[in-house]
Amino acid sequence: MAVVFQATGAAAASSSTTIFDSKRIQFSHLRSLSERKTICCAVRSDGRLYSVSSPRGRKAEPLIANAVATKADSSTASAASKPGHELLLYEALREGLEEEMERDPIVCVVGEDVGHYGGSYKVTKDLADKYGDLRVLDTPIAENSFTGMAIGAAMTGLRPIVEGMNMGFLLLAFNQISNNCGMLHYTSGGQFTLPVVIRGPGGVGRQLGAEHSQRLESYFQSIPGIQMVACSTPYNAKGLMKAAIRSENPVILFEHVLLYNLKERIPDEEYVCNLQEAEMVRPGVHVTILTYSRMRYHVMEALKILVNKGYDPEVIDIRSLKPFDLYTIGNSVKKTHRVLIVEECMRTGGIGASLTAAIIENFNDYLDAEIVCLSSQDVPTPYAKPLEDWTVVQPPKIVAAVEQLCQHK
Repeated sequence: MAVVFQATGAAAASSSTTIFDSKRIQFSHLRSLSERKTICCAVRSDGRLYSVSSPRGRKAEPLIANAVATKADSSTASAASKPGHELLLYEALREGLEEEMERDPIVCVVGEDVGHYGGSYKVTKDLADKYGDLRVLDTPIAENSFTGMAIGAAMTGLRPIVEGMNMGFLLLAFNQISNNCGMLHYTSGGQFTLPVVIRGPGGVGRQLGAEHSQRLESYFQSIPGIQMVACSTPYNAKGLMKAAIRSENPVILFEHVLLYNLKERIPDEEYVCNLQEAEMVRPGVHVTILTYSRMRYHVMEALKILVNKGYDPEVIDIRSLKPFDLYTIGNSVKKTHRVLIVEECMRTGGIGASLTAAIIENFNDYLDAEIVCLSSQDVPTPYAKPLEDWTVVQPPKIVAAVEQLCQHK
């Protein structure tokens, strides 16, 4: 494998002399293995996501709300008239990846089935045909090995993207990610940089069972030297993918398995999102709701009820899970004086717990009520659908939490 990457590096060096300087980034936006079970979804013209098939032929049912919830009532006709092009979230990830591979010949992809199969969720579809088997490298089922190989490749000058077929599988590579990927820049005295991107699907899906429903944000957040981001729309999926590849730091990009088929119109021109910046989804004055990934849409579903009841919540997609964008979060807390955190991560030691501590430490004097954190239950995710739904925060619970918070004067 080392020989393969050396050959890739040599080819990159001979084909281009362009070296990327991370300090010169200009952000246009403020800063054959297959899954044991496959989720097939479709986005209708009304913006709702529906499951269209399942291994056991279950009846189709609504999953989550609109892909771009800030303009939920916009018509299909008006959307079609906007500039840009429509992409599903997994297509936006692929477009960002392909643009970076075209721009920089030292960018490469490693993982199980990433080659001619196109990845378990088709994020790397057709890239092996275009760039060859050396830059889109299929690996054996050996997460610890190919993650370590990618880290070594980054140390010697490449920019590898590691795809985990499922984020839960990357627990097998935890030693490489924690002891090497996160620490080698420091332990080498700055002699090595590690521009590695680790990405893949995770989160609670549709009856995928406990081992395939992992949320590893809480596992990885304690590793020094690692940045973590979570995409939630096609726009930020592409922008965060490009930014992560260009970063000189190791970045873990979390993608939710139920969001891959969300559709959104994104700009034709190139853009890159800021890895350390939250997104203001909806301005408001009564309460700050902090969320990310799939829970963004549970929040926006609850928002329809809250607005009808006269509440005006401010919704922020934090996107950067490490470090937090305390500038955006702090300004919102100073305005609303109330905070509700909604996450799919586990309650104990989760992102919400760290975010709560950061807000109390920095903005406690601006709070008029205790911070409320809604998280998943501290149990293995059940296979049975009613029990699976019970473990995850649902919109009615968000409505009740906002009503409770706003009672405090």
